[in-house]
Amino acid sequence: MINLDGKRALVCGGTSGIGKAATESLRSCGAQVVVLSRSASGDDSISCDLEDLEYLTLSVKKEIEKNGDFEILINNSGGPPSGPLIDAKPSDFEKAFLRHVLASQTLVQLLLPGMKESNYGRIVNIISTSVKEPIPGLGVSNTIRGAMASWSKTLSKELPPSITINNVLPGFTNTERLTELKKTLSEQKGISEEEVENTWLSTVPEGRLADPSELGKVVAFLSSPAASFVRGVSIPVDGGRTGSI
Repeated sequence: MINLDGKRALVCGGTSGIGKAATESLRSCGAQVVVLSRSASGDDSISCDLEDLEYLTLSVKKEIEKNGDFEILINNSGGPPSGPLIDAKPSDFEKAFLRHVLASQTLVQLLLPGMKESNYGRIVNIISTSVKEPIPGLGVSNTIRGAMASWSKTLSKELPPSITINNVLPGFTNTERLTELKKTLSEQKGISEEEVENTWLSTVPEGRLADPSELGKVVAFLSSPAASFVRGVSIPVDGGRTGSI
């Protein structure tokens, strides 16, 4: 049983999909979770756009000053739009880099003093299996996810003991994001959405889409004391689809 009693977690994009599943899993283990997203509302939440670094900084500082430090940070944000890399504009890369790498860097710098003070820190980045095998049709996403993985690995060598950083790499997961991608590919290829999904599943040994809760449980494990010696790794949660070791 994972026990996160007394731990505070900040979960980005925690109102839907894998972020919501991570929120539910952390709470079920006893953590107090604050959700950060544009659509967040109510108690234990911060409404903020990750692309606005100034407002992000002010909002998180205010939360820490009011309610205390965080021991757990879950970096998670919706991926860039699909499309061939050759068609991408510089602004597409700039926006994605800001939302993913720069926002994550900002949050780590804000939360790190509190993690050091409590001698406990867990940073988990929800990225993509594309860091191991680029996914066709996701040119900008492949590029930015790879940057996130390199950023994370570099930090793993710099963070002090007791503060770890790791990546979760979702495969085909039953989320709104995947549904949107399936619709887009269906229109682009002139085939049914069912055919798109069947093509995906033909590459997954488990033969099904992941439920977001399965990702949430891995996030909770990496956030726990049980994962104290797991550091700087990227863990595919993809039903065996990724071909690399």
